Amino acid sequence: MSTRKKFFTVMILGFFMLMFSIGEALPEGSQPPKKTPELLNQGKKLYEQNCSPCHGAKGDGKGPASAALKPAPSDFAEPLNKWPNTKGKPEKIFEVISKGIPNSAMVKWDQLPERDRWGLVYFVMEFVKKSSGPKKK
Repeated sequence: MSTRKKFFTVMILGFFMLMFSIGEALPEGSQPPKKTPELLNQGKKLYEQNCSPCHGAKGDGKGPASAALKPAPSDFAEPLNKWPNTKGKPEKIFEVISKGIPNSAMVKWDQLPERDRWGLVYFVMEFVKKSSGPKKK
């Protein structure tokens, strides 16, 4: 096979791999649901039931189980760009909730309906807003 053919073969293969990986976060043709008060309330309810033991009621990563976890749970009150694994990007947060984080206590929650996982995404992002009150001069 000539160098040129090898190059194009690798490029085409790379393109398909890229397209496949982009589709991993959301099912094909799926768009995140609109953020609504009802979806936020559902996310809050699920967070309190499933996430607060590790991430804490305030989302600060200091839940009752957090002391025993390595690495420590994420602190959702941090600025979004400082969030490990996601940098606060909704699609990445959805992916972490759906797939978990290898070599950590963050398990996958893919058993929850997609809409509920989006409720969790929107709810955990609210912790940043709650923690960033008025700026001091």
